[in-house]
Amino acid sequence: MAKKKPTVLIADDHEIVRAGVRNLIESGGYACCGEASNGREAVKMAEELQPDVAILDVTMPELNGIEAAKQVLKLCPNTKVLVFTVHDAEQVVVQIFRTGAHGYILKSDAGRQLVDAVKCVLGGKHYFSSQVSEVIFDSMREIGLPHAPSKDEDKPTTREREIIQLLAEGSSNKDVADKLGISVKTVETHRAAIMRKLGLHSIGELVRYAIRNHIIEA
Repeated sequence: MAKKKPTVLIADDHEIVRAGVRNLIESGGYACCGEASNGREAVKMAEELQPDVAILDVTMPELNGIEAAKQVLKLCPNTKVLVFTVHDAEQVVVQIFRTGAHGYILKSDAGRQLVDAVKCVLGGKHYFSSQVSEVIFDSMREIGLPHAPSKDEDKPTTREREIIQLLAEGSSNKDVADKLGISVKTVETHRAAIMRKLGLHSIGELVRYAIRNHIIEA
């Protein structure tokens, strides 16, 4: 009997990127068990499929890869999460590893390193893209990442970040309620709390906050 191939879920909002990633992992001896085009779909598929590895793009509609990673790790304790991104800013790296993700790879390195990254995280190790400097890695170790919680009480909660992203992408209160399975009243309560906590006074300011904090792309 042939040995079962490890399964990989791919999440990216660009079909051509997903196709390229799928080709890479399948040529490397792994099986693609599903493809998601947004973060919320990725979480749902991960829960259903329980893949060995989930490759998540950072910038996805409805739920970005950082928030999706948190949810996948909670719902799928045996899944290794590999974040796939164009971003190499220290702030983004720190946010990614606060989620507990097992790997970080830049899209520019994918052709040479993606299969090795999957193999590495499946082996129980962490994988860092070649362009993530040792200085950043050392700083993350010193502050207890990837699992250290933030002590900043003014930062939005996971639920608030979900709502910020949906509002910043143009969703109405009703749209947000429908997507999250909560009432419009609850959305309004969260929205008011977010604006108060962050000192914001308009949706325009909320959008700028979301862009600055890599919740959405400009």
